Amino acid sequence: MGIWTFFILLTVISYIVSIQFQNKFKKYSMQSLPYPLSGKQIAEMMLADYAIHDVNIVPAHGYLSDHYNPANKTIALSPVVYSGNSIASVAVAAHETGHALQDHRKYFWVHVRSGLVPLAQLGAQISTWALLGGMFLLNAAPWLLLLGIIGYGISVLFSFVTLPVEFDASRRALEWMKQKGIVGGQDYEKAKDALKWAAMTYVVGALTALATLAYYIFLFMGVSSDD
Repeated sequence: MGIWTFFILLTVISYIVSIQFQNKFKKYSMQSLPYPLSGKQIAEMMLADYAIHDVNIVPAHGYLSDHYNPANKTIALSPVVYSGNSIASVAVAAHETGHALQDHRKYFWVHVRSGLVPLAQLGAQISTWALLGGMFLLNAAPWLLLLGIIGYGISVLFSFVTLPVEFDASRRALEWMKQKGIVGGQDYEKAKDALKWAAMTYVVGALTALATLAYYIFLFMGVSSDD
């Protein structure tokens, strides 16, 4: 299989996974839990159970904009998750709180990822222009393409380091919700399904980034072999 065929295949898979995740989230957002608990309350309960008292829960703007910011110890939940009482809302809220728990317990991969953030940001800035310039000056200045590859490679590394962080946060969330009886039986399986598809978007994104990096490497190696 050629690199372009592989890249196109991953792009199609990425699109399918993204649509599937959005459909799952929409479906489970319409299925309420028997307990009158919002995503915000779920996050508060989980933080309290793990004796985490330095994290704030705030509303975020936008759809699926949920995230945890370790810099200011903040869990930001999108409107549908913050106030919602659905399977999707509690699953996402618990997942983001799982990130806060990782930070609190100094989970190895979280700190590796945090350490890579400045390098990944710098790499993204460099690669944007270096790869573009390197493509135009492929024969005249191949070093420019190499610089772009290095910068983009850091971003790819960041994408793969993110994977264990995301999977572990979902594991912690599901484990806590099951122990507390927040979700059980079919509701547990639905929450697990929602988080599985969310994680798959990260997996496909990382693989697509890796395929793109491989393309640039092969391109550079082809130029170098002609020298």
